[in-house]
Amino acid sequence: MRADRLLVVGKIVGLSGVQGWVKLESYTEPRMHIFSYQPWLLSNGGEGREVSGAHGRPQGKGMIAALPGIADRDAAAMLVDMEIRVWRSVLPQSKGGEYYWTDLEGMDVVTVEGAALGQVSHLFATGANDVMAVSDGKRERLIPFVQKQFVHEVDMDAGRITVDWDPEF
Repeated sequence: MRADRLLVVGKIVGLSGVQGWVKLESYTEPRMHIFSYQPWLLSNGGEGREVSGAHGRPQGKGMIAALPGIADRDAAAMLVDMEIRVWRSVLPQSKGGEYYWTDLEGMDVVTVEGAALGQVSHLFATGANDVMAVSDGKRERLIPFVQKQFVHEVDMDAGRITVDWDPEF
């Protein structure tokens, strides 16, 4: 795995009540796992603030959280729109054949014949399967991340994904 780095796992999107609780948007799956990955570094592009011990619960379609040291609505208001980041190293080890999208981003993609297709710029879910966006700087290819059918090998050490894909497609 590449060097430890900060990952965005959520965002503070609003306020809840008068005792300093905040509304969260979680990018983790399942969404409540955001509380398992701590400490958080809260930032909005500038200086960050480290927070440990955040806890929360689902509320309606969203989530709310209490953060240590935030005891009133005014203090919580200062955190709205901040991203929640964690170090990659706090995430659990992935199981064989499973990958965190962030670990695949930036990897080289080659065909089974050895033709270079570019690097994984991002991944997204479609409902049927996940899709890798692979870019070589000139064009972008969308390749289904379906192991054995299209994705033949993921070599984390070499930073390379081998796919069965027509380079002209």
